[in-house]
Amino acid sequence: MDKHLIQKLARTYQPMKDHLFNGIIPFWRQRAPDREYGGYVTNYDESGKALDTSKKDGYSQARLVWFFSHVCRMACDPGGCGDLARAGVEFMIERFWDKEYGGWYCRLQRNGDVVLDNKIVYDQCFAIYALSEYFLAFGDNRCLKYAEDTFDLLQKYCADTLQGGYYECFQRDWRISPAGDECGDFKSLDSHMHLMEAYTTLYQATGKEIHRRKLLELMDLIVRHMVDPASGCGRNQFDPSFNPTPGFRMPDVLYGHDHDRVHPDQSLHYTSYGHNVELSWLMRHAHQVAQEDIGKYREVLRGLLDHAVRFGVDWEYGGLYRVGLYTGEVLIKEKEFWQQTETLIGFLDGYEEFKEPKYIEAYLNIWKFSDSYLINHSVGEWRHFTDRGGKTVDGTIGKPCKNAYHTGRSMIECTLRLERLLKLADAPEEG
Repeated sequence: MDKHLIQKLARTYQPMKDHLFNGIIPFWRQRAPDREYGGYVTNYDESGKALDTSKKDGYSQARLVWFFSHVCRMACDPGGCGDLARAGVEFMIERFWDKEYGGWYCRLQRNGDVVLDNKIVYDQCFAIYALSEYFLAFGDNRCLKYAEDTFDLLQKYCADTLQGGYYECFQRDWRISPAGDECGDFKSLDSHMHLMEAYTTLYQATGKEIHRRKLLELMDLIVRHMVDPASGCGRNQFDPSFNPTPGFRMPDVLYGHDHDRVHPDQSLHYTSYGHNVELSWLMRHAHQVAQEDIGKYREVLRGLLDHAVRFGVDWEYGGLYRVGLYTGEVLIKEKEFWQQTETLIGFLDGYEEFKEPKYIEAYLNIWKFSDSYLINHSVGEWRHFTDRGGKTVDGTIGKPCKNAYHTGRSMIECTLRLERLLKLADAPEEG
């Protein structure tokens, strides 16, 4: 590696580590626990002041269980994160688990009363991810049993045994939701990618061949149907037969995003630069856990990274754009927090695999923008959006869709990769 790049990389390590241990972890350790009802509260304004948290979303609660568990597994429980993970697990099992039909409810009142009893695959996969991670951190067999039971429910009710993949939106009793607004007729890269993420951690926890097999099947399906072979980027959504569909539909029970703001023209085929790079590193990690050679998928990972480097990185102002066309035209030039966090990991990961300096340059570009404009250093967490040049559009620090899962994971994964890369850079050359 060029010495100049090594020096630049080295200068990012300590700020990231400090941000994790002095910013993100204490921010959520202090604010997340709901000491009145259990579980977590997630909504905070730009100054870190609590906003209304009258509802609790399943995937958001699971993401914080995962984060506190992962911190304990990777960093030896700084400051009582293990107690917070346990509290989140108890609330999930007591309140979110459907004791009649199985699976995890979509949304509760803050006090634990059920608001939406829908079964959304996105929620189920984050429950698997969180509970498997909790087992890896603490050895709790009860949590592993819930994770395995959830996996089994997905195979029984959600797997499309005719066309492949998984349907994603269900009623409480696992009937597929109606087509149209309730999205019972679509499949998405987003959910299948997070299923891959969940199955990776589940297999890591159980070592069972069925979990490994389903993980490998899922990766093959993503590559065959969800990555555009001409451009190398990911396709967003599909009908049940995996024909790509324009626009981006999302059931309102999930996020409540402003769809028109995110995807202004629903007749176009979009790609998410952030998802593409996230997919690349998650898939490489899945192969490592499964002890499977990356083989034929290696060039797919390179294609995902190269498309983002060419079209997604803003080489003028810094940061990663949100949304564009397969062919390269950028449609949404705002900078959102999660795309930056995942591509920081992904470009470092890409350099580890391919040794191409352009990935380090992309990483440095995105870190500089994020550190300058998205991270609220006085509070310790990231703002939600800026405009292209870095002016704050939405400074909210915490939402159901925005907690420590992306930001904390990014700092953990990046510092681990930097330690490997910098150690490698210091090693004497053979010969």
